[in-house]
Amino acid sequence: MDLSIYKENPKTAFLASEIERLLKQEADVLAMTSDPSMKEMADEELETIRLQKESLLTQIESIVKEEKEEEKFPNEIVLEVRAGAGGDEAALFAEQLASMYRKYAAMKGWQVKVLDESKNSIGGYKEASFEIKGREVYRMMRYETGVHRIQRIPETEKSGRVHTSTASVAILPIRKKTSIVILPTDIEVETSRSGGAGGQNVNKVETAVRLIHKPTGIDVRSTAERSQLKNRERAMSILIAKLEALKEEEEAKKYSADRKEQIGTGDRSEKIRTYNILQDRITDHRIKESWHNIETIFEGNLDPIIEAINKPV
Repeated sequence: MDLSIYKENPKTAFLASEIERLLKQEADVLAMTSDPSMKEMADEELETIRLQKESLLTQIESIVKEEKEEEKFPNEIVLEVRAGAGGDEAALFAEQLASMYRKYAAMKGWQVKVLDESKNSIGGYKEASFEIKGREVYRMMRYETGVHRIQRIPETEKSGRVHTSTASVAILPIRKKTSIVILPTDIEVETSRSGGAGGQNVNKVETAVRLIHKPTGIDVRSTAERSQLKNRERAMSILIAKLEALKEEEEAKKYSADRKEQIGTGDRSEKIRTYNILQDRITDHRIKESWHNIETIFEGNLDPIIEAINKPV
């Protein structure tokens, strides 16, 4: 029995060492079975050892299975929102979507941290990114990636004309293991002072970090941490997540012909959902289902939509 791989894992190391101890004990007891007077006692001892080994192996298998599940559906994501077509109205919609997801996260007991945000003059989001940690977060949120569209009469619209604007959402899983290799020469690093919350000390030092991946043009920013090193580490993990998402998106497009399968492609250019304020209706175009009570949903009551989109097809 090769226990080396389990001894390297902090979660299973103790269990593996206990199995090793039992194996040595088993070898000692086996030596006693050659003595007829000791055989009965030895057989009882071997049975006890066998049951203990089985129990420990079951525990190890459970931990390994849980780790594989978490690798596939990690409990940490980065949520990005970005204003699309529609000017200031699109930025307000992007901020509304971000607020909706943050309220939903609060209802689920997930932790949310602002990584970076860029607002326009009226408080809307040009773009923003958030770290969300919690049980089942990626499993439940993974299908929110795509273009969201809102139809409403803006408060500034005097003629009562319905305005359509869009915002894009990206859900990026943060995995502990990755196959992505980034060469130092492929990265351009920019630092700046963090704006917004954090106090005067943050603003006096260049703690904000922007990484640009030269081969793809992808850039990420992190301003949430108080040190440049931590912001750099956070930005690198987001960059890796973006490169993984790009790779998965390309592969999914290549092999996915069935429309049902494309729910999971993570294509950010696909229009996935329309929020029609006048008709008090939200429609998800992938599963062709609609829901009412938009204001309640914007307050974070997303479960009906999340559950419907996650149903097995």
